[in-house]
Amino acid sequence: EVQLQASGGGLVQAGGSLRLSCAASGSTFDDYAMSWFRQAPGKEREAVSCISSSDFRRYYADSVSGRFTISSDNAKNTVYLQMNSLKPEDTGVYYCAADKMAPCGRSWFLIGSWGQGTLVTVSS
Repeated sequence: EVQLQASGGGLVQAGGSLRLSCAASGSTFDDYAMSWFRQAPGKEREAVSCISSSDFRRYYADSVSGRFTISSDNAKNTVYLQMNSLKPEDTGVYYCAADKMAPCGRSWFLIGSWGQGTLVTVSS
């Protein structure tokens, strides 16, 4: 089973950028759909972005499309989320998740492997 370690969160002003990293260990993520989710205080966990293991297609929530970019480095077993033009509504805890032998887009409660979360705070 893959273990995930997320990092890169922090405090940034609106319009700024951050890059989140999700390092996988215990297994390569070749067979996993790798996703980023986020959860704002008092809100449901929501999908932000996903990269498919089968065809490397990338998926984005409408709210982040054009501003966020997901990428992977198989040599480092790491997935990244580059976040540009950040807005206060992007504030939340960001989690990476690995869904084995599954497509992107599954509900979060079906996904078995999660990182510990990294806090992103965007000030206005």
